[in-house]
Amino acid sequence: MRAFALKLLVGPALLLPLLLWPLLNSGRASAGPADDAAQQSARIRAVLTDQQDAWNRGDIDAFLVGYWNSDATAFAGAQGIVRGWQGLRERYRKGYPDRRAMGTLTFSDLEITPLCADAALVLGRWHLEREAGPVGGVFTLVLRRFPEGWRIIADHTSAVPVPAAGTP
Repeated sequence: MRAFALKLLVGPALLLPLLLWPLLNSGRASAGPADDAAQQSARIRAVLTDQQDAWNRGDIDAFLVGYWNSDATAFAGAQGIVRGWQGLRERYRKGYPDRRAMGTLTFSDLEITPLCADAALVLGRWHLEREAGPVGGVFTLVLRRFPEGWRIIADHTSAVPVPAAGTP
């Protein structure tokens, strides 16, 4: 009998935090799934805007803040796969040794698909205006939410020929 009485008291006590969670976590409780997706998209767009701005200032290190600083970060492109944040940094420094080589970067046509609360897929286009001529293409990013914010954990970027001026 005593065990049964204990279960009657303990059972609701274990459920109480679950029932009160929406009230205790009121900042998130008022936002529905659509709001969460919109917030995720806005934060991810901010990461990409920060990267674009950093690139256009000629600041590769600030550009790389958008990537997860880990050996597990991966970048796939025309020259193969680069692993690790440091490898990615070396790739960018080698390929873009100065501000003139970097040109002006624009991201466009972003499609952000939340995969879960802490991961998202982004498709988009990139374009560089530079002295050597314009170049651009498409990219696929996988981002994860970390305590410090959203970071790119995988990037697949491809160049797509830029049509000549006046061509449809």
